[in-house]
Amino acid sequence: MSNIYTGFHAVEERVRRYAQEKSGGQPSLFYSKAGPRIKKILSLAKEAQIPCSQVSEDELDAMVQSLPQLAQDHRGIVLSVQGEKAKASNLVQLDQWLSSVGESATVVILDSVTDPHNVGAILRSCDQFGASLLILPERRGMNDVQNNEIVARSSAGASAWVNTAVVSNLVRATEQLKEAGFWVYGADAGGEPLQDISFAKRTCFVMGSEGNGISRLLGEQCDSVVSIPTCGKIDSLNVSVAAGVLLYERYRQSIS
Repeated sequence: MSNIYTGFHAVEERVRRYAQEKSGGQPSLFYSKAGPRIKKILSLAKEAQIPCSQVSEDELDAMVQSLPQLAQDHRGIVLSVQGEKAKASNLVQLDQWLSSVGESATVVILDSVTDPHNVGAILRSCDQFGASLLILPERRGMNDVQNNEIVARSSAGASAWVNTAVVSNLVRATEQLKEAGFWVYGADAGGEPLQDISFAKRTCFVMGSEGNGISRLLGEQCDSVVSIPTCGKIDSLNVSVAAGVLLYERYRQSIS
């Protein structure tokens, strides 16, 4: 069985990952026309000794026909990985990660965020603003092949780099973070305005679904609630946008 990756960003970051690790299955790259973006990826692939083959558009279409509609837009390049290990190197165990966490770290917990597009967008913000770890519940973990493809595409390749932990119990995971010295901020309307908060060195953001917010038991674990002041006429920000705003402010404070 092979895993298929499409899209310039997702393919390029997977190629970079394989080049660094020299492990994780047998990748092969297929392309139709070698435009500037594809030439760059081909160069990286050849340096990593990944076989590259020029094929027709019809052959690329056939390779991606079982993928979700978004991932079928291959843009003329497809990465196929035979025998890829089930566990990516950036998929970590929370216990082990906590045993080596630095003095300053940022964690994001997603509670009932089920849309893979949102998960991908949040991963992209995690990468750009230096988040150390994303935690997902096992029942909504990135274990579904089609969801994986959408997450990888929506994250613009960040899913290959951001440390991710899939846990069976978010409440217990939050307790472990608190025991390790993390201050847990629940993101919700009516909390302390973002501009009034000085984030702890070890910060954890809990992001709930747009419909139901943070679940009651998980909300009880939060040390405080943070809200993003807005001036619009609709109820709230998209969860991925809200996560990006919080992560940017956390990053800004860390470098100022």
